[in-house]
Order: sequence, then structure tokens, then C-alpha cells
Amino acid sequence: MNNTLIKLCSIDKSFDGERVLCGIDLDIHDNEFVTLLGPSGCGKTTTLRIIGGFETPDEGEVLFEGERINDLPPYRRPINTVFQKYALFPHLNVYDNVAFGLRLHKVPEEEIATRVREMLEMTGLKGFENRRPATLSGGQQQRVAIARALINNPRVLLLDEPLGALDLKLRKDMQNELKRIHNATGITFIYVTHDQEEALSMSDTVVVMADGKIQQIGSPTDIYNEPVNAFVADFIGESNILDGVMQKDRKARFAGQTFDCVDGGFAKNEPVDIVIRPEDVDVVPVEKGMLSGTVTGVTFKGDYYEIIVDVGGFKWMIETSDYVAPDAEIGLYIEPDAIHVMKKSEYSGKFGDYSTFSEEMDWISDPDKEVSEDEETTLLS
Repeated sequence: MNNTLIKLCSIDKSFDGERVLCGIDLDIHDNEFVTLLGPSGCGKTTTLRIIGGFETPDEGEVLFEGERINDLPPYRRPINTVFQKYALFPHLNVYDNVAFGLRLHKVPEEEIATRVREMLEMTGLKGFENRRPATLSGGQQQRVAIARALINNPRVLLLDEPLGALDLKLRKDMQNELKRIHNATGITFIYVTHDQEEALSMSDTVVVMADGKIQQIGSPTDIYNEPVNAFVADFIGESNILDGVMQKDRKARFAGQTFDCVDGGFAKNEPVDIVIRPEDVDVVPVEKGMLSGTVTGVTFKGDYYEIIVDVGGFKWMIETSDYVAPDAEIGLYIEPDAIHVMKKSEYSGKFGDYSTFSEEMDWISDPDKEVSEDEETTLLS
């Protein structure tokens, strides 16, 4: 990994007496694509705003190449930001929007023309120079915002949910475009999203946050395959999360059975959380299964079927390419390397089976269900 560019050391931040960041420690490296991922209110946008200089931490230090920048205003940091609302100047055309920062720094017009032309070409906007923002699509407006942010050659580009206003297909296209721009420029990208698929597909490093704390830092593969606790396992993709006991190294007991696994290093008979991804469960005849259950739901997803299986009262989710009829009795076969064992945490017991999966709308409309306030929206409104 390249040298550390930005270092956050024990960052704390509170708003109106509510602590929204709790001892954040994070290293961000040169040329890295880092994504801060988590649900609304987890503190990811506050972290981004502290890096950008829009907020000051109550405690801790922000270091840029080893220099403390806590009190350095945003305009003096080699950092630019692209917000979800692109904040383009409506009275200026594309060329003048992109050139704005250079003119602010009194760069000669000849140099501005060269750099704007290069930036418009890189972002796929060649030929749009004279268009006003109101005549552009959402994706084109986003490209203008990115071009304007990049033209000053920042060391770091902050992107705060920049794809949130785009439709699904355009989001996919712009994900690929952002990766291409990152590779072409070598600038460090720090990206905020609550979209797990977006984070996994774009990033070198994913930082999973919840309740103002970093839960896990790792590559997309590590985060998905080796979650450290029940929150990460549940938030990143679908997961069957069961109570278990590590009888000894490579022997886990859960769902009333003892299974071979590949994990070790736990105390004898230590209580643990077991994670099994839906795609890692094989559907077999009942007599060949390690577990068996009744199919209670089948949903066609295009290239696979998502089925819910009741195994002794615990509702498993399984993804299979073969159709399985509702009410069918099936066997479940689980390979040792499909069983991921995690230590118990404060999130144990909060996530588990898919008993309420089909009743998601009931959950959303429940007036007694507590939902954390989205402090990020408050900050940016």
C-alpha cells in the first residue's frame, strides 16, 4: 500500500449533546479509493465533512501527510468535494462552470482553455461546452460537477452520495465512469454511500460504520467473506446468522447439529455467531441434507431463485439456480468453508433469520418502530 495521505486520530464529534463520532481512527492512502459505508445517521458524512474542513472535531486530530490540519479552512486544503446536489451555477454554461475554480485562482485564459478541454474529454463532456445545466441529464450534471472538482488537481476528491439522485441503470454506468476517472487521475477518492453493492463494486477499501464507530475496515472481498460481527454480516449482503457454540477448533454446533468448519482460535465451547451466506447453501434431497426444512417462500430474481426455508422454526434464505416449489421438503448441505464464525458482539441477537423478510413493509409502517435521526440530512440542509 502507498504512503498514508490522511490520518484520523481518535476523532470525536457531537451535535446538540449527541455523540455522532466516537473515537474514529482511520488511515487513507495515496491513490486509494476508500468508501465510507453505513446506514443513515452512522456518522459517515460527518467524517467526510471533517476531512473536508466543513466540520471541526471536538477531540482528536486530522493529519494530512503528517501535518495537523484541524483548523485549516476547506479552501486551503488540497481537497475538493462533489455533493449529492451538484451545486452547479445555473447561469453559467458547462465550460464556465468547469473553469470557475481556475478563474478564481487567476489562471491565464489560455491555460484554462487547455485544461477545461482536457477535463471535458476525460469526463465524456466534449461538445457540451455551451450547454446550461438545466438542459443536461442528471448523469451529465454529475460529470460537470466532477470535472469542476478535478480541474484544480486536488490530492483528494470527496464524494458524498453523488449517485443518489440517478436511476439504477445510470448509477451503474456512473460507477464504472468514476472507477475509470479514478484510475486515470490517480487522485485519492473518498466516497460516502449507504449502498452496499456500490461500495463493494467500486472500492479498494471499505470502511463499515455504525453508531458513530468504525465496525470493520478491509477490501470488499474481506468485508463480504470475513465480517467481524453480526452488524457487518447483515448490512453487507444477505446473511443467515445463527447462535452457535465452538466445541473446539474446526467444530461448530448450531441448528441442533455439529458441523465441520475452517475456523479456530476460540475457547472450548465458546458461544459464537455463525454466518452462512444464502449462495453458499446447496439444496439437496432430504436424505442427503445436513439439515432439512419446508419451503415457505419462492421469489424469482432473474438468474436465481431466492427461497425461504423453515428449519425448526428458523427461516433460512437460500439462493439457488434450480426452481423449488413452495411447501416442498428439502435438504440443506453446507460445506465447511461456507461457515463463518464470529465472536459475540453488541449486535448479537439483533439480526438473524428471515421470519419477517416478507413483511418488510409492515416493519417500515410500524409507528412504534424507532428509527435513528438522519443527522447527515440535517447537516447538509
